[in-house]
Amino acid sequence: MTEEMIENRTFDEIKVGDTASVTRTLSNKDIQLFALVSGDVNPAHVDAEFAQSDFFRRIIAHGMWGAGLLSAVLGTELPGPGTIYLGQSLRFLHPVGLGDAITATVTVTEKRADKHILVLDCRCDNQKGETVIAGQAEVMAPTEKIRRPRVALPDIRLADHHAYHRLIDAAAGEPVPTAVAHPCSASALTAAVEAAEAGLIEPLLVGPEARIRAAAEEADKDISPFRIVPALHSHDAAEKAVGLVRTGEAALLMKGSLHTDELMGAVVSRVSGLRTERRISHAYVMDVPGHTDPLIITDAAINIAPGLMEKADIIRNAIDLAHVIGIAEPKVAILSAVETINPAIPTTLEAAALCKMAHRGQITGGLIDGPLAFDNAISEAAAKEKGIVSPVAGKAEILVVPDLEAGNMLAKQLTFLGGADAAGVVLGARVPIILTSRADSLRTRLASCAIAAMLARASTLAAPGLPEGAPA
Repeated sequence: MTEEMIENRTFDEIKVGDTASVTRTLSNKDIQLFALVSGDVNPAHVDAEFAQSDFFRRIIAHGMWGAGLLSAVLGTELPGPGTIYLGQSLRFLHPVGLGDAITATVTVTEKRADKHILVLDCRCDNQKGETVIAGQAEVMAPTEKIRRPRVALPDIRLADHHAYHRLIDAAAGEPVPTAVAHPCSASALTAAVEAAEAGLIEPLLVGPEARIRAAAEEADKDISPFRIVPALHSHDAAEKAVGLVRTGEAALLMKGSLHTDELMGAVVSRVSGLRTERRISHAYVMDVPGHTDPLIITDAAINIAPGLMEKADIIRNAIDLAHVIGIAEPKVAILSAVETINPAIPTTLEAAALCKMAHRGQITGGLIDGPLAFDNAISEAAAKEKGIVSPVAGKAEILVVPDLEAGNMLAKQLTFLGGADAAGVVLGARVPIILTSRADSLRTRLASCAIAAMLARASTLAAPGLPEGAPA
C-alpha cells in the first residue's frame, strides 16, 4: 500500500491567486470532541433540548470549529507543513448545523518577500453555497521543502453514556422506600444519599447508628431526613433490612458496606428471606461506548455454574428486566465458545435445549437463539461472515453467559478495556436488590438505583412469592 504523504509549498513556489480547500460534514461527534477539547459546553452546542428553544432552534457548531478547518488547510495544504500562524480575522455570517457540508477555502491575496509573509482570504461555504465564515489570515510561509508521511490519527470513541441518562430520566417519579443494609462506610452512605437526592429512592438506613452517623460525617452528607433502623452488626443489618421488605415498609433492598454473601444469605433464607418461585439471578445493565442501547449481561455475580433449569429462570428474569427498561421484545443470545452444537461443549447443548424451551412456550417474552459466540452475538458483520441467519445474531440485547466466571470476566473486560459502565441489580427475589461497588461512578450508582426503582414501580417482579409452606 502506497504511504500517503503531506507536502508543503514554499514561499517561492506560491503565487498570488493560489488556492486550496478542504470539505467536512459536521457530525455530533465533531461537536462533542470540540467541546471536550475546548471545555466549551455552551448548551447551544451540546444540549438539544435547550437548542430547540434558543435563537437558531437547533444544535449549531462552535464558531471556532469552522475556523479550525481553515487552520487545517493552512497547516496541511497551503502553505502546508512549516507554516507559522501570525494572525487571523473572522466574521461569522451563518450558523453551521449538524449535517452541513462545509468547504473551507484559502486564497493567497498578497506576498511580502522581506519576511516571507502571505496574506490569504479565508472563507467557509456550506452545501447551499452560503458563506458561513469569512476573514483573512496572515502567515509566515516555509522556505524549505517539507515532505512527510501523513500521520494516522487515533480512532476515538466517545463514552457519552446516553443510555444511562435515559434510564435515570425514565425512573424519575415518587422515590421508592429502600432498605439500605449496613451503610457504614462513606462510599456506601454516599451512594444511598445521592440516589435519594436524585429522587430515585427513600432510604431506610439499617445498621449500627453510631457507625452510620460517623460515615455520614466522613462523607459530609446530611442524613437528618432519613430514618435509621438500629442493628447490632452487618448480619443483623441484613436480616432487619430483609424484614423491612417482608413487612412492606420497603419496596427495594440496597447493599451497603457489608459483603454481598451476608446480604444474600438473609435474602435466600428459607424461613425469613425473600425467595420466590424463580431462581435468584444477577444482571448487569451495561452502557458500552459505541453501543447505542443498554446491553444486559447475566448472570455474572450470583449463580456460579447454573444448570439448564436455572438458566431458564436467569433468562426469564433478564427478559422481565428488559421489558421494564423499554425493550419490548428483547433479543436474547445464549453464549458459548462457538455457534454450533458440539457435544464436547455442554453449554452448546444447553443453549439448544433452552431455544427449544422457548419454541415450546416455556420461556416467553423475547427472541432467543444460541449457541452464539460473543462476536456473532453482537456484530452483524461477524454473524454474516459465519453465514448465521437469525433475528438475534449480531443484534443481541441480552447476553446469557455460560457461568459466573465467564460473565464476570466479560463484564470487567467491557468495563476496564472498553470504558463501559456496569449497573447491577439482583432479580428473582420479592423485590429488586441494588448491588453497588465502591469503584462505581456516581452515574453507575444512580443507574443501578434507577433500574431497581423502575422494576419496583412496574410491579412485574420476577415471580410471585412462594405460597405459605411451599418448599424453597
